[in-house]
Amino acid sequence: MDSVAGFSYKTSWLAVRNRTPSEVADALELQDREILDWATGTDRAYQRGVYVATPVPGWTLAHGRLHVPTGFDATEPPFPGWLRELSRHLGEVQFFANERVPDYHAWARARHGELLRAYCFNGERGEVPLFVGAPTADEIELGIGLRGMEPGWERWSDDEWTSWYETTPSESDVMAMAGRWSTDPSAIDDATVTEGGIYGLPPSVSNTS
Repeated sequence: MDSVAGFSYKTSWLAVRNRTPSEVADALELQDREILDWATGTDRAYQRGVYVATPVPGWTLAHGRLHVPTGFDATEPPFPGWLRELSRHLGEVQFFANERVPDYHAWARARHGELLRAYCFNGERGEVPLFVGAPTADEIELGIGLRGMEPGWERWSDDEWTSWYETTPSESDVMAMAGRWSTDPSAIDDATVTEGGIYGLPPSVSNTS
């Protein structure tokens, strides 16, 4: 297999603990499935659909720029329920997203139906639309994700806004969080991923193909 750059930036993905690609693909209800190598599956998932692979021991990664999740993102109301439901089926499920434009960065972790922690920053709108649970030790150590839209934010001074922005993440911070919670996909040696993964389309996408 040719060695190519894996996924990491300008996309979204799930990290699922100790589950097979088939189990993850079933939970995501992927249709029109194909077995693809890491390079091909990754490239496809940047365009549409979802690629599910097992590149590191203990974690199965499901990547899809447009369709993880499908029809909404971490800034929207359906997201917490979607992640909770996945974790009911799969155990521990983590979500990560980073898009330099529109400065959309998120991470979340759910386990057995409980949303333990979720954070999302939308820099284009200058807001934190998702803030569930207390910041974890990793966030505290990195100095990111520590503050949401606190009461009275409409009346913040310039200094208060500056202090708040200092806790908002960049795309590299998302990768740092992924590395601490599970695995940083940008650090995976693509040449070592020899097993094929499952590529497929969510039902709503498959039905309109």
